[in-house]
Amino acid sequence: MHPSRHRLILLAATTAATVVAGTLGAVVASAAAVGCRVDYQITNQWQGGFGANVTVTNLGDPVNGWAVTWSYAAGQQVTQAWNAAVTQSGAQVTARNVDHNTAIATNGSASFGFNGSWTGSNPVPGSFALNGATCTGAPPTDEPTTPPPTTPPPTTPPPTTPPPTTPPPTTPPPTTPPPSAGVVQMEKLDRGLVSVRSGSGNLVSWRLLGTETTGVEFNLYRGATKVNTTPITGATNYLDSGAAAGSAYTVRAVVGGVEQAASAPALQFGAGYLDVPLQVPAGGTTPSGENYSYSANDASVGDLNGDGSYEIVLKWDPSNAKDNSQSGYTGNVYVDAYTLTGTRLWRIDLGRNIRAGAHYTQFQVYDYDGDGRAEVAMKTADGTRSGTGQLIGSSSADHRNSSGYVLSGPEYLTMFNGQTGAIASTVSYDPPRGTVSSWGDSYGNRVDRFLAGTAYLDGQRPSLIMARGYYTRAVIAAWDFRNGTLTRRWTFDSNSSGNGAAAGQGNHQLSVADVDADGRQEIVYGAATIDDNGRLLHSTGNGHGDAMHVGDLDPGRAGLEVFKVDEDASKPSSYFADARTGQVLWSTPASGDNGRGVSADIWAGSPGAESWSSAVAGLANTRGQNVGRKPSSANFLAWWDGDPVRELLDGTKIDKYGTGGETRLLDGSGVASNNGTKSTPALSGDILGDWREEVIWRTTDSRALRIYSTPTPTSTRIYTLMHDPQYRVAIAWQNTAYNQPPHPGFFIGNGMNTPPTPDIHLR
Repeated sequence: MHPSRHRLILLAATTAATVVAGTLGAVVASAAAVGCRVDYQITNQWQGGFGANVTVTNLGDPVNGWAVTWSYAAGQQVTQAWNAAVTQSGAQVTARNVDHNTAIATNGSASFGFNGSWTGSNPVPGSFALNGATCTGAPPTDEPTTPPPTTPPPTTPPPTTPPPTTPPPTTPPPTTPPPSAGVVQMEKLDRGLVSVRSGSGNLVSWRLLGTETTGVEFNLYRGATKVNTTPITGATNYLDSGAAAGSAYTVRAVVGGVEQAASAPALQFGAGYLDVPLQVPAGGTTPSGENYSYSANDASVGDLNGDGSYEIVLKWDPSNAKDNSQSGYTGNVYVDAYTLTGTRLWRIDLGRNIRAGAHYTQFQVYDYDGDGRAEVAMKTADGTRSGTGQLIGSSSADHRNSSGYVLSGPEYLTMFNGQTGAIASTVSYDPPRGTVSSWGDSYGNRVDRFLAGTAYLDGQRPSLIMARGYYTRAVIAAWDFRNGTLTRRWTFDSNSSGNGAAAGQGNHQLSVADVDADGRQEIVYGAATIDDNGRLLHSTGNGHGDAMHVGDLDPGRAGLEVFKVDEDASKPSSYFADARTGQVLWSTPASGDNGRGVSADIWAGSPGAESWSSAVAGLANTRGQNVGRKPSSANFLAWWDGDPVRELLDGTKIDKYGTGGETRLLDGSGVASNNGTKSTPALSGDILGDWREEVIWRTTDSRALRIYSTPTPTSTRIYTLMHDPQYRVAIAWQNTAYNQPPHPGFFIGNGMNTPPTPDIHLR
């Protein structure tokens, strides 16, 4: 249960509450002062321990530097903190700001969290002080049953006057020190329990959270019957042999020998899949008289309502969607949100001034402001309507030229409330188009090549990445969404002094990873890498390509690696490089446009990842040596069967690689892949169950998204990959342009080590 659903509001004079061991809830103590209010929330609790979030709201004059103090009445001890430096002397606790949250404006707030220990009882502190002044601000008088958006949607449509087109200043912020342990904000997910029919039984699997790497066991229940004789200590799955199809399951964590509350009931994959019903938009006719219809296209996931489970955000493509090189009108692009039971939460209509195609609309789904509910961000224009009907810009403006391109008119970036689809914040899109020909041609191809991503640039909270251009000029803008407003963190421009080595180096996708191991993520923009502070880190100079993989591809050497294919006839057709320095470790000879390439551990006969590509014969090991037969596909990947070696995902099938040929593991039934010859799924990733990956395809009539989950048991215990920061942001950028599979920040494969404990806290 999400903590904001059960919140007890206490005044300073109220008798302190005691939380019963084993329950999960949030207790808010609002004490205080003319000048400040403190909200203290117990977010979870286990035998001997608890987690808490604290928000201090400044009701007086602005402060620059703060300390919040309180006393514990029952011997509680703070053990680990994030977003604040917390010290304790006896019962007295002091939490001081860190660099990024030093200032609190009037009516502004700062938040921090910590883990603590308790024995016997865990009462909420009776009072708090901010910089020595007791906080006496009154708490809210009523608590809604559904958490409201952080910023309420406006009651009237935004004005049609566009925001200022002058971009904010581009001065990068000062580099911050590496974050301390547990600072990375991640989603507070539920168990994601699924039951997949497997032979004459059911494979039931569930999430192990990234905060549960030790000391957590499980009991599985079929109805009221516990099916395991002793607590499950290994992999988080159980084959319930002989169980009836459709059996109802719940799972309970066991911590310190104490059984915790039951999970939500398992989703049923009776035929190996779950259908999520969709509402297909009506087709239309272009100004040139061409009729078009709609198909479900790329998807992403996020916890839009804060209940711990994922919802799906889906882009609808018209049948006349275009590559940027193709002229012609297109139908409007729609973006929907659905629960896993098929309830449509909202629909955004991007309007006539956003062209449809793989390179135009890259949407990001992530909890950017840390309120426990994901937002949705995308490029917008005159005529865009939100999920609540709000208008952006002018409804009558039509900026399309006679070739169907949109090369004039304002461009916006909008952050939408993920729960309602309402506009949260709209700003001018950065980078602006400026002169069309400055991007490489004059007819509108290269100016509208957009990429998007999400990155933990400060090592703590996520930032939105929006980019334009990669064949010639490349510009990347980083945005923060805080307190209901988009603000620009920095802009990188290959035209700026010192950045020229990044020009022409971008791919049809990007990746995000902490390549220099400083706790902050970088943008791997094809052959160039941009540091977390918006400065060029390095460039191989090998130019543009269609596919790239970033991860711990060679566990035998320190750090991460990059495998990339290129299409420049004068450059290596593919290469394998050190992600930190850009040093090319091995490469293959030039051969023109090498359109596809993949790197992953798909064969246990060779240590680390194997790499292969369309234009190169054979399968290369981590040293570039040919170790055997090239796989029959070079597209996507999925962890599907029971071992940690990855499988081949292509079109609507999953295959197991073998030296003599592939073995078919899954044939999707009644489904279709997306994006033409790219043959990609709507989404693939660890969105449910244990660490193995689900695959989502659209049904052939686009009336449903069909989610497949593995029916095969595993003995490998790994926490949900969605709690690995690199993997989680990879799911966010997966829909960008030429979709590529996600990689975690650690090695999964034959002979793998125990995964490192992620440096996270849950919101």
